[in-house]
Amino acid sequence: MKAQANSFALCIDNSDYRASLILGKAYRILPDPAAATDDLVRVVDECGEDYLYHKEPFCFVDFPSGVEEKILALQGAA
Repeated sequence: MKAQANSFALCIDNSDYRASLILGKAYRILPDPAAATDDLVRVVDECGEDYLYHKEPFCFVDFPSGVEEKILALQGAA
């Protein structure tokens, strides 16, 4: 699944996960090939932990490396 190759996903629908995901926020994606076979993606959410979500609420994006570094630093993950 191509989405697993991306490092980040934008939340475009948080209606099922209002406590865990912020609409419009970029979330870090962790590789999980087994989950990808079931259309799931491992996301580091608002709790700071990684959880599996269905891929539908996300738009997967690639940022230039400098932008990725800044996002990770802002999220305390660098």
